[in-house]
Amino acid sequence: MEKSSAAQLLIAIVPNVGIVMSAVVVFFYLLWNHRRKVLLIRAGQYQKEGFNLLSFSLLAGLLLASIGLGLTILLGLVIGTGYGLLGGIIPLTTGVGLLAYYVIRRGDRRS
Repeated sequence: MEKSSAAQLLIAIVPNVGIVMSAVVVFFYLLWNHRRKVLLIRAGQYQKEGFNLLSFSLLAGLLLASIGLGLTILLGLVIGTGYGLLGGIIPLTTGVGLLAYYVIRRGDRRS
């Protein structure tokens, strides 16, 4: 069964629209956050926000490991072994590495 040209056009446009809309959201977030910081600096109320690397590594590790595991299983079933399987293995190993960093650093703080 052949797809109509309208369906092919929609299939081609939808991902592009998603990427453009994401870029617009990120742009306006960065712009408004910058303006907010400038106004706080002018008012003398700006305090630098701390970055919690331990919490970030836990969150990013969990997300990457779960996405990578799902992709690895799906791609393993669909295409078998091959270079395409790297699309799941790379995020999986990155997530496991971040989780290992979290476990090691959390152990250092308890000592």
